[in-house]
Amino acid sequence: MKRSHGFTVFISMMLFLLMACGGDKKSAAESSSVDPAASTSANTPAETSSDEERPSNRRGQLIYKQYCVICHGADGKLGVSGAKDLSISTLSKEERIAQVTNGKGLMTPYKEILSAQQIELVVEYLEELR
Repeated sequence: MKRSHGFTVFISMMLFLLMACGGDKKSAAESSSVDPAASTSANTPAETSSDEERPSNRRGQLIYKQYCVICHGADGKLGVSGAKDLSISTLSKEERIAQVTNGKGLMTPYKEILSAQQIELVVEYLEELR
């Protein structure tokens, strides 16, 4: 029992360190095999989700998967290191943009990692998690 608890704590700490340190911000964005900024809505057809009839934000989803999934999870409910459940967030779009841009608590600020347009795409994608 103690051994599995210790392993869980170790994994949680490693995830926290990975997110808190942020690493080399330039190389993290450059070394990604998925370039979320490479496609534009002009050259990508609008996708629709199977559950709903609203268009899917593919670029925002890719950015979310690259930077946010580790703490918030694919569905926004993971909660690693105190990460909030994004599926029940009541923050306005402006509040979410400010939080992603500037960080909060243990959350890494992304103002020097993502462009303002990329942050807005992620925030728009968060609506799909609700």
